[in-house]
Amino acid sequence: MGRTEYYEDPEAPRANTLIPASNLLVVDAQGAVLLQRRRDTGQWALPGGAQDIGESSAQCAVRECEEETGILAEITGFLGVYSNPAHIVAYTDGEIRQQYEATYIGRPIGGAPTINEEADGVCWALPSELSGLDIHVSMREQIDHYLTGKYPYLG
Repeated sequence: MGRTEYYEDPEAPRANTLIPASNLLVVDAQGAVLLQRRRDTGQWALPGGAQDIGESSAQCAVRECEEETGILAEITGFLGVYSNPAHIVAYTDGEIRQQYEATYIGRPIGGAPTINEEADGVCWALPSELSGLDIHVSMREQIDHYLTGKYPYLG
């Protein structure tokens, strides 16, 4: 399923859903951030996705990280809540979602980078390498909050 992201765009369509999602910003011992390249947009992003019934937000973040990157991680902190009503994602099936993400901080404890149905690339990027990657502004905002110590973010 394809998607188009709108960020602070007055031409964005009006949202028709709000679904809780969780991300996991995983940082290794060298300070590199784990990223996945989304197949649907081609952009690099933190691993994350929609929360399932029966799991906590934190469990969702860990599950999505392993599913999307092959890396098993444990949560070490909380980065923030990202719920900007001007961040809209329109899917080709007609769903138009307003952003609502709880983002956690973690460290790797196992696994190996693995591509899958959702991600055609997985990498560890040092902070100095991030500017050379195509990262959506909403993901870059979250990463920058971590790198500058401006968390927890409650927006």
